Amino acid sequence: MLESLKRLFSRQGNDRDLSEVEAWAKRRGHGFKRVRNEDGFVIDGLLEGKPWRIEWGASQRAYIEGHELRLRMELDLPGEAQMLVLSRALMDSLERKTFEEFTDNVQTQIGTKTPEEMRWLVMFPKVDLGNLRTLRNRFGAVASMPATGLSWLEGPLANMLENAAGEWLHDDQPFLLMTLRGRAYLRMQLDSPDPKAVAAALALFETGVTQAIRASGGPVDRGADSTQSGRSTAWQSFPPEEPPRR
Repeated sequence: MLESLKRLFSRQGNDRDLSEVEAWAKRRGHGFKRVRNEDGFVIDGLLEGKPWRIEWGASQRAYIEGHELRLRMELDLPGEAQMLVLSRALMDSLERKTFEEFTDNVQTQIGTKTPEEMRWLVMFPKVDLGNLRTLRNRFGAVASMPATGLSWLEGPLANMLENAAGEWLHDDQPFLLMTLRGRAYLRMQLDSPDPKAVAAALALFETGVTQAIRASGGPVDRGADSTQSGRSTAWQSFPPEEPPRR
């Protein structure tokens, strides 16, 4: 019975029509691979010669139901450039959850298995969005250095976030954009990988990357350590035993 169910779900994942998003990726010169035996895909591309990756598949976060879209890019930003902007509804939800988990029973430490986005809500000060009136109603932000976080958001990124909130990013749709250990990440709930939604998320992500480089003073030279061995919990790729397929 169990094996029959596994085969059923495997067929469902493989039978999803991804031709539109594949065609979109290939028209723009990006690499596209479908994940073997999974309802998901990987797209690889470049921004100013640096590679980025898009993954769509089953959610890796408890606060996102169903499927999610994930974007990642290595930037070699200064280590202190740790910034997070997220949808207001998600911020409120994670703050409540964090409070319940780590303040009940006078608990004072946050486990390392807890996602950074939850830990940062406790560890880092909030970015003052008082002058960004439209943005503050739909998003919240924290940063290790609030002034740098505000500089990151002001201008093009704030405009992109406001446009997203007015056009394709719904109030109750979990969304976050962050910089961590020199990398940039975007994570959002996306039940169906419509090419327009993927393209919009990528455009927002690329703006976030460009503004992060500007706000933090540019990339740093890490020399032999530029690969930054080890994988942050902010990103978990598809399992190596089930590699993407063409």
